[in-house]
Amino acid sequence: MNLFEKEALIKQKEVELENATPEEIIAFAVETFPNITFACSFGAEDVVLVDMLQKISPKTDIFYLDTDYHFKETYETRDKMAARYPGIPFVEVKPEMTPDEQAAQFGEELWKSDANACCNIRKVKPLTNILSKYDAWITGIRRDQAPTRANSKKIEYDTKFGLVKFNPIAHWTTEDVWNYIRENDVIYNPLHDQNYPSIGCEQCTRKVMPGEDPRAGRWAGQEKTECGLHK
Repeated sequence: MNLFEKEALIKQKEVELENATPEEIIAFAVETFPNITFACSFGAEDVVLVDMLQKISPKTDIFYLDTDYHFKETYETRDKMAARYPGIPFVEVKPEMTPDEQAAQFGEELWKSDANACCNIRKVKPLTNILSKYDAWITGIRRDQAPTRANSKKIEYDTKFGLVKFNPIAHWTTEDVWNYIRENDVIYNPLHDQNYPSIGCEQCTRKVMPGEDPRAGRWAGQEKTECGLHK
């Protein structure tokens, strides 16, 4: 399917998928694009989508970006999910540069001096590399997570990475996510119970205080609000 055909498909399906359930969107995505992958961060939204994929298309590729700086609870959540869903291989995608190599070239704690550069090395470049192997990808972004995500569509063309992007739960609220987790007994990161609604690298994530924006704990004290994976 060339770019013109992909754009025509998106235009045709945009309204239809807007009113579809997440499960219907996933089913359409994996059927239309067999060469598709899901990017999993092991956050609340993503564990929901892992559970849905296991029920709909258990052979669909799932990968995660291992920045080398995740909380131990994130790795533990990964291991628990791998045990729960033994048929799913969670593919590890690593940066080309180790933490020591990064420190030697850019100095210690690059996330403090230049968070965008750190994210580019440890997230954006590895994501670019892995997505180059696919025709489409699935994400767990939601519109009410941040103003930068408010206009996310259920299906869109990702101009940054050059492939079709599906956001099956874009319309969901936080309550919708947690209702699904409870109703389906889905494993989730225990940090969510400790005032971490959004979980990234340990160095750049703090607890969110009452009344704060849910993403206030990411890159606190900086103007940065996104790691660069999503426009």
